[in-house]
Amino acid sequence: MTATDADVAVVGLGSMGSMAAWQLARAGADVIGFEQFGIAHDRGAAGGESRLFRMAYHEGPEYVPLLRRARELWLDLAAASGRPLFSPTGCLSIGRPELAPMANVRASVTEHQLAHEILDPDELAARYPQHSPAEGEIGILDTDGGMVRPELAVLSAARQARSLGARLHEHTAVRAIEPSGDHVEVVTESQVFTARTVVVTTGPWTGELVKSVVDHVTVKPIVLTWFAPDDVTAYAPDRFPAFIRDTDGIHVYGSPVMDGVSVKFGVADVWDPIDGARDLTRDLDATALRPVTDAARRFLPGLHPDPIRYDVYMDGYTTDRTPLIGALPGASSVILLSGFSGHGFKMAPVFGQIAAELALDGGSGFDLARMAPDRFALGTGA
Repeated sequence: MTATDADVAVVGLGSMGSMAAWQLARAGADVIGFEQFGIAHDRGAAGGESRLFRMAYHEGPEYVPLLRRARELWLDLAAASGRPLFSPTGCLSIGRPELAPMANVRASVTEHQLAHEILDPDELAARYPQHSPAEGEIGILDTDGGMVRPELAVLSAARQARSLGARLHEHTAVRAIEPSGDHVEVVTESQVFTARTVVVTTGPWTGELVKSVVDHVTVKPIVLTWFAPDDVTAYAPDRFPAFIRDTDGIHVYGSPVMDGVSVKFGVADVWDPIDGARDLTRDLDATALRPVTDAARRFLPGLHPDPIRYDVYMDGYTTDRTPLIGALPGASSVILLSGFSGHGFKMAPVFGQIAAELALDGGSGFDLARMAPDRFALGTGA
């Protein structure tokens, strides 16, 4: 058997990679990791100071077991790091009850007996006057939901991985991943490393290393904006939970005041895909931001109508909005986690656990059938 530099190499140390490195090291594996930028950089999917955590899931109740374990691991990481990574603000879903996302939320809380409250239109308007609900819209408050801190979480997971012996190389770009018999070669600009298994967690950059992904994973910008409220106290976490809303085909989401100044607000599926991660631009003019400002005026009238700041991130979106998790076809020693389609960060810790299970045990206790990479015609190997 060929001698290797590590049991497992993790390529990409953002949301999923930092968690995978932590979980692998926690399981006792010899881990080496590579990140082309610094840890917790802003050129991927993890960022924006806060991200929603919701147990009652718009995408379907089948995600709840993953979310339940993710919440446990978020609290574990917060305790181990001594950092406030999770804020239990609750998460409020707003929409007409017959809409598919709201039906999925109700199915989530019913099938999995999640703690929740259902607010009829009058109760919704009375309890959360900050929102401007449309006629017939209800609210479902997921009381186990809240906010997670993305940059701090990535830093914390990487620190925990290092404390457990993982060797993480920052500012070290991987140029190729080459399966070779009983090991895999990880080629950087200056050196070739070897490992028994490689976990690829490179987010929107995945197409540069796994070429066959390009036809099935589209890179899209994620634009996040912050608005100043007229009354900051009305949007404090104890009065204004994280929220997600679908009205007239517009999908919006946001979080309470976490910085003492502003409410975070976003609109999904507005900006066109880009050719690749290197084509991301952060320069947006007033016209480009208009879908967000128009939505903020309509749905949260207590906010000053122009954002005080914005930022742009990106993620890889599969055609079915379901991630790719598993071994690459024809290359069992290369484990891919990609295509999280803008809703993976909340589950990052459990996906890190799954990456560790796949790399060390060859399988996972979670049902990953719908996420299998071979549902698309991915090419053999990396």
